[in-house]
Amino acid sequence: MTLAVLASCALTGIDAPPVRVEVHLAPGLPSFTMVGLADTEVRESRERVRAALLSSGFDFPAGRLTVNLAPADLPKESGRFDLPIAVGVLLASGQIAMPSLAGRARARDAVPPLARLVLAGELSLTGALVPISGALAIALSLSRRQPGAELLLPAGSAGQAARVPGLRVYGAATLRDVVAHLEEKQVLAATARRVDATSGPPPCLSDVKGQYGARRALEVAAAGGHNLLMLGPPGSGKSMLAQRLAGLLPPLRHDDALEAAAIASLAPGPAPTFGLRPFRAPHHSVSGAALVGGGTRPRPGEITYAHLGVLFLDELPEFGRHVLDTLREPLETGRVSIARAQHRTEYPARFQLVAAMNPCRCGWHGSNVKACACTPDQVAAYRARLSGPLLDRIDLQVEVPAAGDDWADLPPGEPTDAVRPRVEAALDRQHRRQGCANAALAPGQVDDHCHPDTAARALWKQAMKQFAWSARTAHRVLKVARTVADLAGAEEIGSPHMAEAVQFRRPLRER
Repeated sequence: MTLAVLASCALTGIDAPPVRVEVHLAPGLPSFTMVGLADTEVRESRERVRAALLSSGFDFPAGRLTVNLAPADLPKESGRFDLPIAVGVLLASGQIAMPSLAGRARARDAVPPLARLVLAGELSLTGALVPISGALAIALSLSRRQPGAELLLPAGSAGQAARVPGLRVYGAATLRDVVAHLEEKQVLAATARRVDATSGPPPCLSDVKGQYGARRALEVAAAGGHNLLMLGPPGSGKSMLAQRLAGLLPPLRHDDALEAAAIASLAPGPAPTFGLRPFRAPHHSVSGAALVGGGTRPRPGEITYAHLGVLFLDELPEFGRHVLDTLREPLETGRVSIARAQHRTEYPARFQLVAAMNPCRCGWHGSNVKACACTPDQVAAYRARLSGPLLDRIDLQVEVPAAGDDWADLPPGEPTDAVRPRVEAALDRQHRRQGCANAALAPGQVDDHCHPDTAARALWKQAMKQFAWSARTAHRVLKVARTVADLAGAEEIGSPHMAEAVQFRRPLRER
């Protein structure tokens, strides 16, 4: 045939829209033209495909070769189109004879018709298939969009994609393996679903000695999905506490684990252990694009890689103020939308923010351990780096005092294994009552599910007036009180629950 049509896919966010790869061979002077809004990496595939075909023992056809990647208005990037282009060249030049194209009867486990087979893979000059990024995101999107489709990937990427249930994935090492599979000379076996090695236990909360107030705040944050800010001098245990939050959260459901792993597959480097909640801790020199996502060709940022997990920002005031303010919308919506002139990309970003900061630049303001070297104006300027709207969105703001001289003699704290059941019970109670964690309640749902008794409501209104809370802050305090009540197994919010919630929102600048 002189025209071959194959199926592949692009990658936009964590969605993989279908791409039709059309290869046409016509008489004329030798040329290789590629159309369809192809980026630099895709245009360079002409040379990779040519070398891979010759290295694999095939002929590169003489004539006018045109490759069209449709739809034409969808941006195409990366080398994942090498494989379908190479196979298309072989089909168009008649170097592959596929029994499936003749329409003969097929056995149940035979190679699927070409229209149902989606190909994606980068070729080396030797004809070997190189692993691609986003393999799991491609497989997850394909399984949702086209049930019954089959996916052929490089062998190094097939194991990730095979985690998606209901999708048959083939892994090939070389271009010749793909050709033998299509010609049914040596059919590839479907990749078995990977069984991940168990990772070691997460850091245990018992490592943190003392700091009972901060430990309680961490438990409340985990039990309701609340954001948390810890204020304290250096060495008081803020980072240790933050690193132990993910261990308090219940395991990810399989669908959520697939989504988190699909996002992780977009990042370079080895993928984290499947099923573990992400924990991201970017340095304070991070740019806005690296934190929330962006770039000329939009890429996910740290908040997307922390989806369904924890984002830890240490030394919070040291981050650029404009960088921190980019978190405001994702904290509310759980998504981040990156708009460019030609296209718009949306990424999920339902993360739990945990932040830590010193009370001043030197770190010892208000401490009995060491004298503070900062002037009052310097302390105020340091804390003013955090905008009011951002602090409004942080439910729990707690003080972590410096460890006393006897901290080494204190007994180990309550272990994670003892706290996690209480957290899971509270979250289970919330999901049965309202279908989500308390922190995710919309304003209308707060009135339906957060019912303080008379004394608690009076205390709430008094604190609202005394601290001049915004409506957002007042609602967040009510949701924290609901979480405290859930931890106590109470149906109604009482004054002790409200008092604890109010204590977690004392104004930062008064400490």
